[in-house]
Amino acid sequence: MIHPIHTGRYTIDNSEDIVVFIIGMRVNKRLAIHKWLPVFKAMPGMITELYTNKEELGFLSLESYFGLRTTAMIQYWRSVEDLLAYARDEKHFSAWKNFNRKVGNNSAVGIYHETYQISKRHYEAIYANMPKYGLGKALNIIPITAERNSARKRLKKQ
Repeated sequence: MIHPIHTGRYTIDNSEDIVVFIIGMRVNKRLAIHKWLPVFKAMPGMITELYTNKEELGFLSLESYFGLRTTAMIQYWRSVEDLLAYARDEKHFSAWKNFNRKVGNNSAVGIYHETYQISKRHYEAIYANMPKYGLGKALNIIPITAERNSARKRLKKQ
């Protein structure tokens, strides 16, 4: 998939409330592959489901990061209600119960998540010569004008 570069300086339209959800796992015992690999392999199916049903679920976009021991995924959602509805969805809840049954109490793998509900105009972003990325992939990007030329101006309540 080719991601075109948007030449120039852009920001995002921060006129909507959003939810930022960070989820990830940490491999605590590298040699216990049979304990952490099922956790790692469960995520791609959920990602496919999110992108396949974006509008219906209220899912906007995500970015993924992989380190030596820890993975992190930053997800952007339309609302807390949408995120919680997905968490309670039968398919997701079934996968979560299965995870807990298999590896929930072993110390070979850890999981974490953080949820941030962000009110409109309380977030800002800037992108220069970038493809759509992060919030810019989740929300509409707009060219930077004199009225939005600084972080202070982009965060100013209107």
